[in-house]
Amino acid sequence: MSLHLAAKPGVIADTVLLPGDPLRAKYIAETFLTDAKCYNKIRNNFGYTGFYKGHKISVQGTGMGMPSISIYVNELIKEYDVKKLFRVGTCGGMNAKIKIRDIVIAQATTTDSSMLHNTFGSSINFAPIADFELLNQAVKIASEKKMPFYVGNVLSEDRFYNDEIDREKLISYGVLAVEMEAAALYLLAAKYHRQALAVFTVSDHLLTQEQSSAEERERSFNDMIELSLETAIQSR
Repeated sequence: MSLHLAAKPGVIADTVLLPGDPLRAKYIAETFLTDAKCYNKIRNNFGYTGFYKGHKISVQGTGMGMPSISIYVNELIKEYDVKKLFRVGTCGGMNAKIKIRDIVIAQATTTDSSMLHNTFGSSINFAPIADFELLNQAVKIASEKKMPFYVGNVLSEDRFYNDEIDREKLISYGVLAVEMEAAALYLLAAKYHRQALAVFTVSDHLLTQEQSSAEERERSFNDMIELSLETAIQSR
């Protein structure tokens, strides 16, 4: 076991879904996986391992924000040798063509986080991007299943309540949505040479002010979950 995960060696699969909400982790395990067993309750960030269409899959809650997801991604990779990591979460729409409940696949991330500057120094602006194989496979599957989806750049914010950031300028530069974890996931995947993809459901919209309920955010974003699971088992 690691500092924040109670699993014994071999319990966690080499593919892990990473919802921020631990109750979404529980929902995914109970709804999509067979023979799912809980391996982690530390800090109530539930973790489960089960099977999806015969493939061993784990799902681990990460909490909110880049510092929190970084803890779990580091331990999943370094202590449990996880190979594929899928962020499955919610985002705020920042584009007029995007609607509530649409899927956003993060091809790349823009961020105000100092995490990247602390890693590379002030002279380098590292670009955290998705793994192309996972991205390509997800686009194929979403297209085949006729899911409403968009692919592009997302904003990974350090703060949920952020009055200083110029979102209007980011919108004008084509940023599709805002969330709080993908940049850290892609940064660590690059560091450890692992595959990572962030897939989101639009739960609220910054332009229209539409919002989904807490229950909907926890339980009803099944297209995003199915897309991530299918991508996991169909990709190299």
